[in-house]
Amino acid sequence: MDDLFGTAPKATPGRGRRKEADRPLPDRLRPERIEDLVGQEHLLSDEAPLARMLAKGRLQSLILWGPPGCGKTTLARILAGAVNEPLLELSAVMSGVAELRRSFEDARKLRAGGSHPLLFIDEIHRYNRAQQDGLLHEVEDGTVTLVGATTENPSFALVPALLSRCQVLVLHRLDAEAMERLLARAEAMLGRPLPLDGPARARLGEMADGDGRYLLNLVEALADLPAEPMLDAQALGRILQRRMPLYDRAQESHYNLISALHKSVRGSDPDASLYWFCRMLEGGEDPRFLARRIVRMAVEDIGLADPRAVEQALAAAATYERLGSPEGELALAQAVVYLAAAPKSNAVYLAYKAARQSAKQTGSLMPPATILNAPTVLMKELGYGQDYAYDHDAPDRFSGQNYFPDGMPRPTFYRPTGEGIEARIAERLNRLDRLRAERRKDRTP
Repeated sequence: MDDLFGTAPKATPGRGRRKEADRPLPDRLRPERIEDLVGQEHLLSDEAPLARMLAKGRLQSLILWGPPGCGKTTLARILAGAVNEPLLELSAVMSGVAELRRSFEDARKLRAGGSHPLLFIDEIHRYNRAQQDGLLHEVEDGTVTLVGATTENPSFALVPALLSRCQVLVLHRLDAEAMERLLARAEAMLGRPLPLDGPARARLGEMADGDGRYLLNLVEALADLPAEPMLDAQALGRILQRRMPLYDRAQESHYNLISALHKSVRGSDPDASLYWFCRMLEGGEDPRFLARRIVRMAVEDIGLADPRAVEQALAAAATYERLGSPEGELALAQAVVYLAAAPKSNAVYLAYKAARQSAKQTGSLMPPATILNAPTVLMKELGYGQDYAYDHDAPDRFSGQNYFPDGMPRPTFYRPTGEGIEARIAERLNRLDRLRAERRKDRTP
């Protein structure tokens, strides 16, 4: 098993060849056998419920829970073929009670002929409670074997009566290895590799964020690129961003002056800061715009070196709203001077940017099950909340347990400076880092 999408189906000779080439790449690469479904190996192990059902040749009603592009629809179609039963398909987004009734009528006709039809409902969480209740009788009496697909937690998205009649199968997002194999299969179907170097190939997988279908859509967008030049990650980003051109406001003077004000505050020059602030007021700038930017300066360039800076900025904005012009402008000027004279730190700003970048790259990785709440029986059975350490009960009120996704190396985003209050923050975080290392060492077998 290599990844979600298996060997591409062969095109029908003759007149069907053109039609096959016109099909979207994700559809052309959709596997037709259970052996070709990859990226979800945990569902196919000998001990897994799905494997036992297939061994008996009979399915019970299922809920396929997983992120977009992980193969839920594909799996439903493969299962119908594996047990040699007809598949009726509905989308909860496009259907209602009338469509459900027609499906039940079709299912009864198939049952009369000796079949045990499967009813696949995509996005089943979109059905309201009444529609979900409408499924219960036919699922209960065996008119249909329900296979529902959802991206939402079934514990919250489905009514308990329906959930109790189904086996929940959890599908995982595709990992980097699976995405690379999927990319290789797509290139084999295209007949040539994409002109991407190693980092660009990795970046393409990151852009898809574990979604195999989206990755193949990106591949189609790049399919017409020439073989040369080979693209790096930055060039790939520029190409894929061309569909979203930036909007040019053509107000250069406005942005030049706010840049001068911001950098003067950052540079701890109260006099230059006041000068550019007044230049903007004299030019007719909206003081509310300046108030918003002053708050931004407080959190970007001062941060935790002086947490009172943002309080001063917000108070100045509120004062302006109360007094208006020209009286309220003095409050804004006071905030500008306070910010310019305050100790500076962009540690939180840098930490925020680094964390956002990490969040984009790691995509949809789940939090460790240890720190997840488990309000339902299903979630407890999946290990949610197991072995959670309550920090208030730990020595120093610090457990040192892991809060990042399992398998993700622990990054350091926030690096406090020695300025102002941040110096004390740095001292505390350094002490906690030492405690974390000691307690991890104690937990290691």
